[in-house]
Parts: sequence; structure tokens; C-alpha cells
Amino acid sequence: MTTRVLGKTLIDRERIRQRVRELGRDLSNSLADALRADGHDPQDDVDRVVMLPVMTGAVVFVADLIREMPLKLSMSVVSVSSYPGQATRSKGAALRGSLPDNLAGRHVVIVDDILDSGGTLELLRGAIMEQGAASVRACVLLNKLDVPKKPGILAEHIGFDIPDEFVVGYGLDYDGFYRNLPDIRILEER
Repeated sequence: MTTRVLGKTLIDRERIRQRVRELGRDLSNSLADALRADGHDPQDDVDRVVMLPVMTGAVVFVADLIREMPLKLSMSVVSVSSYPGQATRSKGAALRGSLPDNLAGRHVVIVDDILDSGGTLELLRGAIMEQGAASVRACVLLNKLDVPKKPGILAEHIGFDIPDEFVVGYGLDYDGFYRNLPDIRILEER
């Protein structure tokens, strides 16, 4: 019988904290530039920036990220399933529920925990652009380097590049568990 156990720490909590702070600053600068290009004041224009975290894996990440962003912004959530139950490989992205329907003319930031094949980003980016969003950016905590991506899929803001390992912690789970770990750790089979 195969069991899964926590392996080594891949990224510790201090590195995560520092990188999230940098991502918040970089993302804020990018969005402020986009707002100015549209003729808007980044500090005064309410409801022009929408953070769209992919639940449930991005909940810890987005909570820390938005506290590092001095822009006025709103947040809506979206649920996408790609790792059901005890799966350790993506089974393909499927929207669970619906997208917010008020994204036209807004700068949308998809916030996700991990980018592997790109199915989630492809699905969401297409649906958001169909609504007429002013722009769509992706900010992911982790990017798996050794996994083939769908053509043209990228994240504009990446926390860490990692090898093709199944990881848990800082919001990432295995069968609903381990999200509460403060570090990102490899989950090993034994």
C-alpha cells in the first residue's frame, strides 16, 4: 500500500514572505501603469482592479499578497477543479460555478497557487477576455519548470520556479489536507 508522507521543505516561510512582498510591489506597479495608461488615478479609481483568486489553493497566497498592494482593488473568487481528491497529476481544468459577470473594462489579476500544464489559466483567461476585460494578468506562487505547458500560456508574475514535484503547504493541499503548513514541502510516496 502506498502512503504519502511529508518530505523535505522546498521553500521555507521566510523566503515565501519575502517573495510575496516583492510580488505585491511588482504587481502594484504594473497595475498602476495600466491604470495611468487608461487615464485613471491608481489611488482614486475604485473598482478598476479585480483580484480573482482560484479557490481553494490560492486563499493563503492571495490573503498575504493583497496586504502588500497599496492599490484600491476588489476581489471575487473563482473555483476551478483540476486535482480532484487524491490525484497528484492534473485531470484537466473545469470551472466549478461561474465567473463574476462584471469584469468588462477592468484589470483582472488571476491569482493561483501553481502553474503546471496551464489548463486553469487558459480556461480563465479566455472567459475573462470574452467579457471585455481591459487586461488580464496571472500571478502564480509556483511554476513547475519541467511540465509541458499549453502553447502561449504564461504567468506574468511568478513567485518561485520549482521542479516537477507534488508539493503541499501555504494553501496547497493533498486531498484537502496540509494547506495550513507555513512552508512548502514535498509530499513523498512510500
